[in-house]
Amino acid sequence: MVFLALGVALLWFSFRNVDLSQLWTDIKGAKYLWMLLSLACLAISLYFRALRWNIQIEALGYKSRAASTYGAVLIAYLANCIFPRLGEVVRCSVLKRKENIPFDKTLGSVVSERIIDLLVLFTLAFLVIVFQWKLLGSLVTSWMLPLLNKLKDNVLLGIIAIIIGIVCIVFLIKIIRRNKKIASIWHGFVDGIKSVVTMKKKWRFVLYTLGVWGFYVFMTWLPFYMLAETSNLGAVEAITLLGIATLGVVAPVPGGIGTYHFIAITLLSGFYGISEQAAGSFAAINHGSQMLFYIITGLIAYVAMFFFNSQDN
Repeated sequence: MVFLALGVALLWFSFRNVDLSQLWTDIKGAKYLWMLLSLACLAISLYFRALRWNIQIEALGYKSRAASTYGAVLIAYLANCIFPRLGEVVRCSVLKRKENIPFDKTLGSVVSERIIDLLVLFTLAFLVIVFQWKLLGSLVTSWMLPLLNKLKDNVLLGIIAIIIGIVCIVFLIKIIRRNKKIASIWHGFVDGIKSVVTMKKKWRFVLYTLGVWGFYVFMTWLPFYMLAETSNLGAVEAITLLGIATLGVVAPVPGGIGTYHFIAITLLSGFYGISEQAAGSFAAINHGSQMLFYIITGLIAYVAMFFFNSQDN
């Protein structure tokens, strides 16, 4: 409830200056063919994510059908609409039930997958800053300088925090070694993380990763053409919005409610000259359409997998 309240508060703050009657007019008049194409790109991107996960699962010595893995990914995104980051646990549980693959191993593989995605995201952010330094340089500087000054002024505090962290890790390792059940779960989790190194199809993994993020870019770019005022934005602006919005979704808010709207409206109106009204309409339509996609496809995947499980029994 606290996370949801935070999202609602951000949602109100984001739309406080937006005319709701004009927002409704924009929603009715948007060119939804572009949104449908965007959602098709989202579906393809998630399929690439499922195929990529299958490579990690094979590295663990197990096999999963693409339909099962894709269904688990769709259900995971549905779960994230209900509670933040719940999807990572849910998709491993679904695969355990459907394909009988150990939960701890798949969870470890998901962690390593997310680390790879984070590296891609930081790479995109770096490229965006480099190519749009004139536009974003002052913003980055205003964020980084205070942070660097705080780090410089709190070196001793940082050293103490590192020492405490090391002590906690050593203590945790001792607990794991003494308890065989916990040790077994831990080793399975570590094996899952190492799957990104032990996999045989590394180039295919890279190709699927490019597919995931390439279609994410198209998914973000195409909706610009829904509204006349945002139709002049291109791939660079899409990558910028994708990178910053993805970081925003990491916030503990169900489905990125409020955080996405705040980021999209601030970026489009504050840096790209789009009116706050049009930016609000874009954010509302884009986010609302994606939430509908996650809910509908997640429910379909859940029903389909439940039906097939019933047939297997």
